[in-house]
Amino acid sequence: MSVRGIRGAITVDVNEEQPILEATAELLNGIVSANRIEPAEIASVFVTVTGDLDATFPARAIRAMDGWDLVPLMCALEVPVQGSLEKCIRLMVLVNTELTQEQVEHVYLGGAKALRPDLAKA
Repeated sequence: MSVRGIRGAITVDVNEEQPILEATAELLNGIVSANRIEPAEIASVFVTVTGDLDATFPARAIRAMDGWDLVPLMCALEVPVQGSLEKCIRLMVLVNTELTQEQVEHVYLGGAKALRPDLAKA
């Protein structure tokens, strides 16, 4: 068994609590579903947001999900690169898994599909 990093990102339209929480949950659920993983297999989740999203901590959405109360979470600000994608939430889910690097499915939703069109599903 290996520890693998599963990436994902999603954008929101507004800097408001509910859209941020809903988008975070949607993204994490997409990652979990695509990779058939359970919270007990998660080593940790690293969450970043762009500086224009400060209405809430995205980790609140994860903490509220069933079975996720013991998973270590960390939030941080994304590096503020001029011209980069705005209103973006990114996840790095570290999971204990038998999946190979090639089998891992990264999830990019909304405007974040532009970050990695090679990995984003249609």
